[in-house]
Amino acid sequence: MKFDVKNGELVIALEGRIDSNNAAQTEKEVFDVVNGNAHTTLTLDLTALEYISSAGLRILLKLRKSDSSLKVINVSSDVYEIFDMTGFTEMMEIAKAYKTMSVDGCEVIGQGANGLVYRIDDETIIKLYRNPDCLDDIKRERALAKKAFVLGIPTAISYEIVKVDDSYGSVFELLNAQSFAKLLANDPEHLDKYVELYIDLLKKIHSTVVEDSDMVDMRQTAISWAVFDQEYLPKDIGDKLVSLVKAVPYDKHMMHGDYHIKNVMMQNDEVLLIDMDTLCIGNPVFELGSMFNAYKGFASRAKSKSIDFLGIDKVIADEFWRKSLMAYTGTSDDAKINEVEQKAEVVGYMRLLRRLIRRGGLEDEEKKKEVDFYISKLVELVPKVDTLII
Repeated sequence: MKFDVKNGELVIALEGRIDSNNAAQTEKEVFDVVNGNAHTTLTLDLTALEYISSAGLRILLKLRKSDSSLKVINVSSDVYEIFDMTGFTEMMEIAKAYKTMSVDGCEVIGQGANGLVYRIDDETIIKLYRNPDCLDDIKRERALAKKAFVLGIPTAISYEIVKVDDSYGSVFELLNAQSFAKLLANDPEHLDKYVELYIDLLKKIHSTVVEDSDMVDMRQTAISWAVFDQEYLPKDIGDKLVSLVKAVPYDKHMMHGDYHIKNVMMQNDEVLLIDMDTLCIGNPVFELGSMFNAYKGFASRAKSKSIDFLGIDKVIADEFWRKSLMAYTGTSDDAKINEVEQKAEVVGYMRLLRRLIRRGGLEDEEKKKEVDFYISKLVELVPKVDTLII
């Protein structure tokens, strides 16, 4: 046993095995350390613990009773299984030790708001989160993905959390899977086929009603975007924008939230969804606004952004977006398609304006030009739209 106290945290590291032969001595030594060192929190580091018996588990129960701050970290898979089977994972905070992996030299096959997706080998991909303090986010995404899967959405389920440098990632088994972005880049002549598969999945998502969920309500999020932008727009435009968003009713239908061709995969003729941390509920206009940004909004001032973001040429991105709208609306009527596209543009540019301003868009001359462009698009579009509801 080793221990250390730092910033009020007492960390006790246990090594080897705890069983009936040494449990009494281990208990005495642990409580001597706990009672002899002032602390505000208590952590057991079990990195080197190989086994724990019922006698050892009773030590943890006594520790938990005497110190409610107790948490257990770096538990091996074998020891964690013992904790899980005996219900200890429900009694106290117990964290598994995470296997380390590297993404050096790996191909980026997808990207989302919170991370990048890498191809590790023919069978495995990993989503690496940008934020090092992301374990809660990973657990939430795993829960959302499982919920979507149970509701019939074909999605990859993470089977392991791993540590990558200073951050964490979720590992998925995807045999011979390719993103729609890669398929389009290599096989653009079959664009219509990929549009059909892509929209079929989107319609399945949007037709799924989610009851009693902690998924984000995109209506409330979009209202916050509009209210933020209101300050930077002419008063009549800003006021109408807020009114338009507030007029969209609450909707329990599922949305992906970041639905583009790098987050849709083809695995042995099955279409799968990845990057589920943006899963939400709301009116389809909020999904289409995000899609507009992926295919046109981000590249509206720089054509190269289509290659940078999606890996396909802007001409292909524009065609894919337009044909996606046709397939989603079920019509080739330009007037109807243009009407839906205008609504998506309002939501898309509203989001881009807020995003850029929050990232210092008013403090840089080039970024300020981009801010002015988004404002001009909203000034042009908002008067043409009477409702955002789709």
